[in-house]
Amino acid sequence: MCEITGKTAITGNKVSHSNRKTKRKFRPNLQTKTFFIPEENRNITLKISAAGLRNINKKGIYACIREAREKGFLNK
Repeated sequence: MCEITGKTAITGNKVSHSNRKTKRKFRPNLQTKTFFIPEENRNITLKISAAGLRNINKKGIYACIREAREKGFLNK
C-alpha cells in the first residue's frame, strides 16, 4: 500500500485473445524512498507509488505527510 495516496492492489480479469477471462491483480508502482523533513529535522523512509512521488514533488514532503496522517495512511 502507498503510504501517501493509499493505493492498494485491485483485482480484475486478464482477457485472452479468445476472450477467456482469468483473475489477476493490478498492483501499484511502489518504490521505497527516503526523504528529509526539515520541519522535523529527520529522515523518513516511505513506500510510495509513482503517483505519490509526483504529489510530493508538487506539494512538498511535509504537506503530503500531514495529509496522509490525517487520512490514516501513515502513522509514523
